[in-house]
Order: sequence, then C-alpha cells, then structure tokens
Amino acid sequence: SFIGEESVAAGEGSVLTDNPTWIIDPIDGTTNFVHRFPFVAVSIGFVVNKKIEFGIVYSCVEDKMYTARKGKGAFCNGQKLQVSGQEDITKSLLVTELGSNRDPETIKIILSNMERLLSIPIHG
Repeated sequence: SFIGEESVAAGEGSVLTDNPTWIIDPIDGTTNFVHRFPFVAVSIGFVVNKKIEFGIVYSCVEDKMYTARKGKGAFCNGQKLQVSGQEDITKSLLVTELGSNRDPETIKIILSNMERLLSIPIHG
C-alpha cells in the first residue's frame, strides 16, 4: 500500500492497515518550499503491521541523507547519529514546529504545551 502526504492533505482518505505500506511525503516542508525557506526534504517510511521498519529523509538543500532502521540506529550520510548526553531539561535546546492546523482548539493545545515547556524553564 501507499500513503502520500500531499494526497491526504488534499482530502483523500487513507487507512493504515497491517499490510506493508510506504508512507511518502515528496515535499516535506511544503510551507518552507512555498516561501523559499531552504529546509525541505523528501521523506519516506516503510511500515509493516502498523509499525515503522525504516525511514529515509533526504534534505535536498543540505544534500544530507538521513536513514534509520528499527533496532539498527540512525545515520546521516552513513555516519551514526546519537542523542546528546544532556539529562537536565533546563539546559536543553527545544526545537518545535507549530504545524499548519489553525483550528482554535488545536492552537489552544499547542500554546498550552509550549507554555508548560517554557515554565520549566528550558535553556533555549
């Protein structure tokens, strides 16, 4: 099976089943693309039994290929990635995406979540 982000965004329905399924977003960062902001990627995932098996993200402008496979780790251009050793959330750097949904209830939830994070306080 195939699920395409652009077709779902256009209103086509999709159902994730147990069948092997490719999930593809050919312009991941559509809003960035429209505004010529250079963070755009092609994202591909493969799911079996509703569980992700592997994913690939190609950052076009940076010419970086990110890959990950369940149980095998994540890589950028073949080099293994790892999380930082930072355990103190007050010294962490938080990066977030607000999303494109402007439904008032969704905005309320997003802003409430951000307020909780900022009150910790985070480092940046």
